[in-house]
Parts: sequence; structure tokens; C-alpha cells
Amino acid sequence: MEMVEKLAYLKGLTEGLGLDESSKEGKVLRLVIDLLDDVVLAIADVGESFVMMGEELESIEEDMEELLEDLYGYDNDDCCCCGCSEDSGTFEGELYEVICPACADIVCVDEDMLDEGEINCPGCGQTLEFDLEGAIDSYDLDNASKQ
Repeated sequence: MEMVEKLAYLKGLTEGLGLDESSKEGKVLRLVIDLLDDVVLAIADVGESFVMMGEELESIEEDMEELLEDLYGYDNDDCCCCGCSEDSGTFEGELYEVICPACADIVCVDEDMLDEGEINCPGCGQTLEFDLEGAIDSYDLDNASKQ
């Protein structure tokens, strides 16, 4: 049973009791039911707004995907910038996104590229250097906290 139906049932029960609304108890009960009515209606309005916002967000997302496709040839099935399909299994391991400081393109790199220490940005050709000396990964942090 939904809240609106439960509230209607409660209203029917209280009317069937034949309470005197001029008594203290009758006034309190009437105010509580009126308040519940307001709360249930407000919750229903929020739910409707939530559904409408979800539909609007989906529409905006579709428009954004079309814009990305038109402007950059970006397809949502592609992972980040490297052009591989997420389902293709082209890469094994983790990919990391790096933002080129010169052109602000997002460049995807894997662990082998990071180990090499540098790559050229495919967008502008600038050399991107990676210095992982002294970097701490989550595995090291987990082990350090257990000691």
C-alpha cells in the first residue's frame, strides 16, 4: 500500500471513530492527520520532480553525446582517449588519464608507458614526463597501516 492510500485509510478510520474534534484529543488527531496529508503530498511532488529531472538529464546526456560525436568524433563506447573499445579487451591492466599541460587533451597511459618515463602527447606533440620516484601506491599504504 502506498503512502497516499495509507493516509486515505487512516482518514477513514478516524472519521469512523466519530471523535469530537472540539476535544483536545480530537484536535490533536486532526492536526496530526492534516500534517501527514501535507507531508505525503510534498513527498509525492518531490517524487514527480525527481522523475522529471531524470528524464531531462537523460535528454541532456543524449544531446551531449551527439555534441561530442559531432565535435570530436567521440563515441561513448570508446574508453577515454585511446580509441579502444571498452569491450574489446585491447588493454589489460589499468589505464590512467593524464591531462596535457600544453593543450589540455586527456591522454590515456598504461603502466608500461608510465615506466618508460615519458610519452609525446598525441594532440600537440609535447613530451609528457612521468616521475614516479617516491610515489606511494595503495598497496604500500595498506601494508604500512598493518605494521
